[in-house]
Amino acid sequence: METTMHAVRGHRRGGPEVLAYETAPRPVPGDGEVLVEVRSAAITPGELAWDATWTDSLEPGGRPRLPAVPAKELAGVVVEGPGTGDEVFGLIPFTRDGAAAEFTAVPAGVLAPKPAGLGFDEAAALSLAGLTAWQGLVRHGGLAKGGRVLVHGAAGGVGSLAVQIAAALDAEVVATAGADQLDFVRELGAARVVDYRAERFEDVAGDVDVVLDTVGGEVQQRSWQVLRDGGVLVSIVSPPEPPRRDGPRGAFFVVEPDREGLTELGLLADTGRLTVPVDQVVPLSGTAAAYAALDHRGRRGKIVLRVS
Repeated sequence: METTMHAVRGHRRGGPEVLAYETAPRPVPGDGEVLVEVRSAAITPGELAWDATWTDSLEPGGRPRLPAVPAKELAGVVVEGPGTGDEVFGLIPFTRDGAAAEFTAVPAGVLAPKPAGLGFDEAAALSLAGLTAWQGLVRHGGLAKGGRVLVHGAAGGVGSLAVQIAAALDAEVVATAGADQLDFVRELGAARVVDYRAERFEDVAGDVDVVLDTVGGEVQQRSWQVLRDGGVLVSIVSPPEPPRRDGPRGAFFVVEPDREGLTELGLLADTGRLTVPVDQVVPLSGTAAAYAALDHRGRRGKIVLRVS
């Protein structure tokens, strides 16, 4: 068996400039883990600043975290361990090496069967963004069928999936996006799309059950105005502070690996209620440039690394 593989690794903390495409040891799965041959891996803005990715401390058991492999979102084929031969996708725990490599060892419990209706690129792009949208709307927001939701940043990786998930729950969706993205967001299922540069969303949205905030700052603060009593402002940017104790509440969370959530997302994809926008696909050797491209505005969906 081969003992090495191609991988992208960072040997010190930093941005895209520290990433190197190189030969690395092929991982060996431990108890409760499977070895996945990575077909595609998706990347996320800000990921290279996450302490869990770049910390130079030791994990339990003494395993050094540097050099570190980025990209926590994967789709591939199990080649060793339970379910060998299965096509899977999932979100890798943030304390572990990622999927910017030909192989990765992953806890079996964080993976779910790849939706039959999605290719590997789309499945990888679904994992983190899809779970963020699902957990934000359903778990933290409590969005129920027939509710009303406002999604900020609706053309982005999380926002574009949140619009579709909310629409699949028969919610009325109001969404904010740039002028060049309005038609795209409407096609995803938004009943009303607001050009955030030309209109104030407060003049359009009102009596909202859930606001999903992917923008933060002033947009987050203004969002309190559109929530009904008992509503919730869910943010993935910063903890929202309610202006009064007896009004709508705020929730902030960081997405977690979630096999059950992945399974629900897979069902939506396989029944045609969820498509996964992919902005561009680049080879594994182009990982550093792909991370640099995450800073560019106007993307529709995720950037994906095509590994094999």
